[in-house]
Amino acid sequence: MKIHEYQAKQLFKDAGIPVPAGALAETPEAAATIASELGGVVAVKAQVHVGGRGKAGGIKVVRSPEEARAAAQAIIGMDIKGSKVNKVWVEKGSSIAREAYLGITLDRSNRSILFIASAAGGIDIEEVAAHTPEKIIRFHTFDTTFPEAEARAAAGKLFEDEAHAGPALEIMRKLFDLFVVKDASLAEINPLVLTGEGQVVALDGKLNFDDNALFRQPDIEALRDMAEENPNEIEAKAKGLSFVQLEGDIGCMVNGAGLAMATMDMVKLYGGQPANFLDVGGSSNPEKVINAFKLILSSGTIKAVLINIFGGITRCDDIARGILESFKQIDISVPVVVRLTGTNAEEGLRLLEGSNLIPAQTFAEAVRKVILAAGGTVVEAHS
Repeated sequence: MKIHEYQAKQLFKDAGIPVPAGALAETPEAAATIASELGGVVAVKAQVHVGGRGKAGGIKVVRSPEEARAAAQAIIGMDIKGSKVNKVWVEKGSSIAREAYLGITLDRSNRSILFIASAAGGIDIEEVAAHTPEKIIRFHTFDTTFPEAEARAAAGKLFEDEAHAGPALEIMRKLFDLFVVKDASLAEINPLVLTGEGQVVALDGKLNFDDNALFRQPDIEALRDMAEENPNEIEAKAKGLSFVQLEGDIGCMVNGAGLAMATMDMVKLYGGQPANFLDVGGSSNPEKVINAFKLILSSGTIKAVLINIFGGITRCDDIARGILESFKQIDISVPVVVRLTGTNAEEGLRLLEGSNLIPAQTFAEAVRKVILAAGGTVVEAHS
């Protein structure tokens, strides 16, 4: 789960991490009022759950309430990477002497918490990571113990003067505590700045949280902005489906998260573009298949659908009944390739005999057929 910058900064502030003063505005008039109250230079910042706001024109530095009003007028209503701006954060301007980057995330491959830091922070941190990776500092902790020695060394590389490295280390400690206590999956400050007044301040803030831990974080779940969520993903969750919208044209309906990931990988491997991740789960309820079809087809970009079922708990005959019922209830005008194997697969395939579905026996055959059905070209995988 993602939250907005202004929400992250409130959590930072509550944790004792220094942030600039600011307030939220949903209208240009409110932005002008806040700018007047803050006085001097202010930043007007779009509040959306995507990065790249500055490069998209979603952050403007202004010097008067009138300029703040105009900036908010221009930003509110903008579309930034598919997200509409409904509100702006108006923040006291900072005199920046130096920028750094600080992030904490989960490193699942090492079953650890990963710290990432760089003295070359700012909006081009991705370029730094890609072209000068030696400027990126990484270190881990394998439990919830703060890695004092590594963090102290990193703080000294971010800010060589002890008067600034000390506060940076303290921010690391507080950010780590926040990360652990609130079940975060990402905590990022970019940039972490040294101001002209000699203060180390979190000029921006990003926090993501583990959806599976929200049951014990009601205060965090209350921060959820449903306007920023994909409505199909919300609907899927309510109906017991795991669904993530992607940008391809081949719909995927699969049982089991691992097989769903493997199916998307295979589609890519053979030259196709998956349109979604969709796990119907272990249930054999045919209604789930109907709901899954509705979600997959809702994007309007689907050229073909691949149904890939490996029946264990899931019964292939129930999946087949769900498929047939879907064709009765929904206008499915795209080709559908079906691979059923496992529990009651033979019965399921018998139920589908005589339909317009395209059967496949193997995983690779199913992927090849769905790519061709979508009008694509199969790229044969190397062995």
